[in-house]
Amino acid sequence: MKGLVDKNFAVVGKACAAKIKPQEYIDIHCHCLPGMDDGPPTRSEAIELCRGLFDDGICTVIATPHQLGRFSDCNEAAQIREEVTVLNEELRDSNIHLKILPGGDVRVDERICQLLEADRVMTLADGGKYILLELPHEVFVDIEPLLIELTSLGVQPIISHPERHFAFVKQPRILLKWFAYSAHLQLTAGSLLGEFGVPAQKAAWQFLNSGWASLVATDAHDLQYRKPCMSAAYSHISIKLGEKIARLVCVENPLRILNGQDMRTVGSIGTRKCIDETVSSNL
Repeated sequence: MKGLVDKNFAVVGKACAAKIKPQEYIDIHCHCLPGMDDGPPTRSEAIELCRGLFDDGICTVIATPHQLGRFSDCNEAAQIREEVTVLNEELRDSNIHLKILPGGDVRVDERICQLLEADRVMTLADGGKYILLELPHEVFVDIEPLLIELTSLGVQPIISHPERHFAFVKQPRILLKWFAYSAHLQLTAGSLLGEFGVPAQKAAWQFLNSGWASLVATDAHDLQYRKPCMSAAYSHISIKLGEKIARLVCVENPLRILNGQDMRTVGSIGTRKCIDETVSSNL
């Protein structure tokens, strides 16, 4: 895809960003709770990250600390809810008008459905309808059996940052059969801007341009290396694909998650296209 990084984006982007009301973005994937995972280690750093999220035009954030994987037996649902309550109080005291909701970035595990029913693993916004799933980066895992089980519980899976997984970059059609189980794809805002390298950037745009991705989120961890950049991503999407699609993936579908509603696909606005194998060499 020619011209992913354009020197005119900075100027044109400001004009596009001005079209959206301030503090309207909703971030459904963010590591903003202090001392729980690889997000901010201290409470003061968590508050500064939240200030950065608000300054980026975000009104509501779903806090998604890592669950399972190397965080098994910690970061359980009750603790996450408690930390969200405390952080919201601190944000009010700091006059930061950002609302935090509980959720989790859940590493795929055969016990997920059991842990959901035991109220140990979080759904997004604690709504019971959507779960954010993180796959291992090292190897490909076919999660079809898990998706079948989640579907039986009425829970829709959201696959986090597929553009950053080598298997999906090389063979994106792996994802096709997962769509049959109401799976959705969430792209990282920074990937669209090239912050995770060229292959991830190209794959992210291909997933979005082809109508496969339904959501963009910050996956922010701090203000230095993994900072929020939703407004910049919104501007770039508006320029390349139109503001309707930008608004769908940055505002409307995230709001549908908060409200427990079914999401719309990008393909319902544009045209859902087939992706050729080996994304990184075909853009």
